[in-house]
Amino acid sequence: MATGRSIAEIVSVEPIIGMEVHVELATRTKMFTRAPSPAHPEFHDAGPNTLTDGVVLALPGTLPVMNRAAVEMAALVGLALGCSIAPLSRWDRKSYFYPDLPKGYQISQYDLPLCFDGVFDLPATDAQGRIDPAGQTRRIGIIRAHLEEDAGKLLHEAPGGGAIDFSIVDLNRAGTPLLEIVTAPDFRSADETVAFARLLRQTCRFLGVTEGVMQRGHVRFEPNINCLLTLRDGRTVRTPIVEVKNLNSFRALHGAITHELVEQPRRWAADGREHGPGEKTTRGWDADREATYVQREKEDAEDYRYFPDPDLPPVAVGEAWVARLRAGLPELPLARARRYCESYGLSPAEASQLVEEREVCEFLDAAADGAVERGVARERAGRLAAGLVLQRGARLANERAVLVSRLGVSPEQAAAIVAMRDGGDLGSNAADDLFEALCDPADAGADPRTLAESRGWLTVRDDAALDEWCERAIAENPQAAADVRAGKQAAIGRLVGAVMKASGGAADAKAARERLLEKLGGG
Repeated sequence: MATGRSIAEIVSVEPIIGMEVHVELATRTKMFTRAPSPAHPEFHDAGPNTLTDGVVLALPGTLPVMNRAAVEMAALVGLALGCSIAPLSRWDRKSYFYPDLPKGYQISQYDLPLCFDGVFDLPATDAQGRIDPAGQTRRIGIIRAHLEEDAGKLLHEAPGGGAIDFSIVDLNRAGTPLLEIVTAPDFRSADETVAFARLLRQTCRFLGVTEGVMQRGHVRFEPNINCLLTLRDGRTVRTPIVEVKNLNSFRALHGAITHELVEQPRRWAADGREHGPGEKTTRGWDADREATYVQREKEDAEDYRYFPDPDLPPVAVGEAWVARLRAGLPELPLARARRYCESYGLSPAEASQLVEEREVCEFLDAAADGAVERGVARERAGRLAAGLVLQRGARLANERAVLVSRLGVSPEQAAAIVAMRDGGDLGSNAADDLFEALCDPADAGADPRTLAESRGWLTVRDDAALDEWCERAIAENPQAAADVRAGKQAAIGRLVGAVMKASGGAADAKAARERLLEKLGGG
């Protein structure tokens, strides 16, 4: 059936993207009961339907009691996102039927959320989607962050993956504290949205409010996507909003947004539907087809029949409580990455890699501080400490499936390595070897200098020996020597490598380079 519209009418497409992010808070117990929570690491492997009680199952006569720890965690996230904390918020019932929602309603917050009116300054990203901490930022509005309880899970295959022709319900997740963060529709691309999602997850993990394991559903993304279409006749139209539900990977988030931005102009050309009441739809993500699919037409707020929960008192917080939480905020990932670029001279890529884990950042900073106390300049201390963490440390951590900070080397030992490296007592390779040796349980707690000396890794400060090694390197590499004499500075690297080989790594590379240039007249 012809619609009288064509995709060719569209001159430009401006994406309009907002986000709803659900973060499961890692409290030991659930939001309104003392039943254990699957978001806490102690209960990750609990069997189906074992983390329940009368409140979770909605048995007659049971009453909810608020989890204070969940409120504190939610407020911490709100403060990190620049939100105001409401002096008074309340609980509401959000009514809808679903088999994994035993009460027939969800306890949530509607008109009086705990956190509201926040802002997040999102940095630009590079071609690989990594943030540039020192780059320009664009402000993203945070409309609200409110607490609610999670629903259970419907499983459509038997445990172990067997096929079934019915659904089974696991209520372990029902009642888990859930923080829903709602942004303004300020994103203009899939890359920008994913960059925010990564930073938000990092921030929540830095705050210690969630483990953030996306495969377990600890963080779930629900982008709200539509487009502003500019037509050839000068008119503009907005496509209906599509909410893509329960995305638990950055790849799925990027794919769902990219797909919708291509398909929504085509849908408008086919059916002419525009943004307005009753037009919002919910879609799922098919990773195999890399496409979204219709789930249902989205309810409007009035369809949920919100009303204040009569069993729970309002949440009243004082200024002193908020001030205490604010004072306890750690240095957050973005601020820390900027500091690493500015104070340690790291690249944006290096800084972004380091701030993935708060514990690794604290190890790095403690090592840098220890090196400064030993007389190393701040920037060089940070630079050298970061080199240990990002190079040999990262490789070992990957091989052993642990964080760098848990390899067995203490920050004090790393600081000693940095100080020896700065003082010329260790070459770069020897410093890496010493770091790895200190990870061996047999050498745990060893004094780094004593161990380096026993292994013959300390730099030899013998001018006669250095001269001999340089002469040998020149004699064995005549072409490289000729290139240096001709002004080709890049060739010096081969000669320095030969000196290091001849010395068994005991020579100082910087001193070797200077002596070679002196002998060859290439300086």
